[in-house]
Formats: sequence, C-alpha cells, structure tokens
Amino acid sequence: MNQLYRSKNEAAAKVVVEDWGRLNWLAGRAVGNCEHLTLGRAMIKKGRSNPKHRHANCDEVLYLLQGKLEHIVGEQMLIMEAGDTCVVPAGVLHVARSIGEEDADIIVAYSAGDRQYQEEK
Repeated sequence: MNQLYRSKNEAAAKVVVEDWGRLNWLAGRAVGNCEHLTLGRAMIKKGRSNPKHRHANCDEVLYLLQGKLEHIVGEQMLIMEAGDTCVVPAGVLHVARSIGEEDADIIVAYSAGDRQYQEEK
C-alpha cells in the first residue's frame, strides 16, 4: 500500500456507473491505499434499488447522507432517513431501494480491504 492520499479528482475518475446509481471506491485493497478496510460512497437513484447481495467476509456499515431508503437486511425491513446508520453483518443478504424524493447518497464502509461481493441470482 503506497498511496496515502487520494484527491477528489482521482476518486471522481474511478466512479463505477450502474443502471441503478453509482459507486465511488475511496479506500481499500483494490484502490491501493488500505489493506484492512474498504470505504466508498454510493448513490442509488430515486425509485431504484441495488441488487440483492451479501459480503461473506466482512460487516458493512451504511451512513445515509441524503434521501430515504427502504433497506431489507436479512428478514428485517428498515426505513432509513438522512443521518441514520445501518450495520449489515457478514454473510447477510441485503438490498436497498431509494424511496425518497431525491437520490440516496450513502457512505459505505466494510471491515475488510477486499469486500467479497456475492449477488443473489
């Protein structure tokens, strides 16, 4: 790991665009700046949802900056508003849908540098 600093321009150049929104990975093993944690910012478009998935090797923490989410974590359904935090334990299926009047803007953190993403088919 040799990159201790990452500018906003460097981060903006690596945005992953999906049909449901976008992901911007800020720190982690794939980024090359953090071995034991992954940090990102996600946006889920109004009325859309990300795929149902799990991370077998790490916990996930979501902090909602803007918008409103319906987040299903395992068998539990949560309604998140700006300022709310949700912890998803390792291995638990989850999916978030933006149900507010604006796109949902989320900070996401994982307890591993290489979050293992497994989408439910």
